Amino acid sequence: MCGTSSRLSATLWRSTVSEKLRRLFDVFASFGGLLLLSPLFALVALAIKLDTSGPIFFRAERAGKDGKLFRLYKFRSMVADAQRLGPRITSSGDPRVTRVGRWLRRTKIDELPQLINVLKGEMSLVGPRPEDPKYVSSYTPEQRRVLRVKPGITSVASVMYKDEETLLTGEDWEEKYRRDILPHKLSLELDYLQKRTFISDISIIFGTLVSLFKTKKDIEQ
Repeated sequence: MCGTSSRLSATLWRSTVSEKLRRLFDVFASFGGLLLLSPLFALVALAIKLDTSGPIFFRAERAGKDGKLFRLYKFRSMVADAQRLGPRITSSGDPRVTRVGRWLRRTKIDELPQLINVLKGEMSLVGPRPEDPKYVSSYTPEQRRVLRVKPGITSVASVMYKDEETLLTGEDWEEKYRRDILPHKLSLELDYLQKRTFISDISIIFGTLVSLFKTKKDIEQ
């Protein structure tokens, strides 16, 4: 009995230390990233303004830890009021995506303002990608376990599905997302969370950077 209690205490201690390390890393990395990337942010903001009228940032409602709603920051890659003109997720060839927006989405630069969400404590650098409340409402009790942690800018599923939009084709693309893609993504996230450590999060960040570099090489070729 005493041995079991000791193991539980050790597990809890490791989990607490890992969470504190993760938050400390999130704060320093997001703050440093925002400072380092500020010139790029200025250039992207100018490009968006010159391309189409509308705000520079798009704030999307997403479900965060424990299902609490928050506003996720992204560079606007679609026409103004795009959510009123079509579905909440983007399919392949979506006409609402702007010229600059296509480049932002392809390079994932549109996601960088989420460093603001990380700094605010609404997100982490690594964690299950935050989903639209519309789709979260249909989660099973098992799938809702992803809401026990902060959502992240990147994750195992986001690396695997970095070209997700290209899979969403045809008239039934939204049903395909609900039926096939979303359940698989959630399965990947849940599997990762069972063995997650601070070190494994660092590995995911590295894997994400490698994935983006490969995408860039493919574009240039």
